Amino acid sequence: MIDPLAEVVSLLQPELRYSKVVAGVGAWRVRRLEAGEPFYCVILDGSCHLTVAGHEPIGLQAGDFVLIPSAHGFAMASSTPMAPGEGDTTPIALLDGEFRLGRESGPADIRLLVGHCSFASPDAALLVSLLPEVVHISGEARLAMLVELVGEESRALRPARDVVLARLLEVLFIEALRVTARSAAPPSLLRGLADPRLAAAIRRMHENPARSWTVGQLAKEAALSRSTFFDRFGRVVGVAPMEYLTAWRMALAKKLLREKEGGIAEIAERVGYGSASTFSVAFSRHVGMPPAHYAREQV
Repeated sequence: MIDPLAEVVSLLQPELRYSKVVAGVGAWRVRRLEAGEPFYCVILDGSCHLTVAGHEPIGLQAGDFVLIPSAHGFAMASSTPMAPGEGDTTPIALLDGEFRLGRESGPADIRLLVGHCSFASPDAALLVSLLPEVVHISGEARLAMLVELVGEESRALRPARDVVLARLLEVLFIEALRVTARSAAPPSLLRGLADPRLAAAIRRMHENPARSWTVGQLAKEAALSRSTFFDRFGRVVGVAPMEYLTAWRMALAKKLLREKEGGIAEIAERVGYGSASTFSVAFSRHVGMPPAHYAREQV
């Protein structure tokens, strides 16, 4: 059986790019304004607050995991309030490789593992648009176990530490998406996969993208009426069924074109288009260039 979440993660190609252990003492606040770079944070000890643009502030505790797939402006601050008029805090690098926020001396109130990952897929923006803007996981036993392993590995100076951390963080990423699929998250692909009726239709789209699907046929796969399916899909996933199907077909087509797996006509057939010309029109509208042009640029 096709697993849509596994396919999305596989196409995203998540990679750990940078991580650091940060200790906070007293009052501090850090802020990021740039967008587009995936950010994650694991709370190893202590607590703090996270504010993401467009979302309510989130209280973070030891064992929590946060992923912002396409980081918009956000700020993290200590539980100890900043004095009025105080500016943002600049992290200070310590000799042991850790970074310090707030006072330079004294026992840490909080320890975090923070960093940036990257999505190697050229279709990352399209796929990330199907994920929640903020993934916050708290109180999950499996995730807490992984966080504990990450914390233990981050403190030790064992051989291949960075390699082990990278693998653990990949597993954290996937587990966080699994948990989010079961939660009351905003509309996203993950919520669609958590809805048994919608998940059946999504799986069928992934299993057979070449089929000339209609909303009525997909509704039948979900055992729902056409109107109920259409409304429920848009409300839960955040896009209309055929919009999702087109986005998925284009992601697959770009992958096939990059990997030179057949000519334009063959790829058109594999992703559900009756002719190369119809596929070329749809691809150009979606991607901004004809498929042949896209394939040449991937050399």
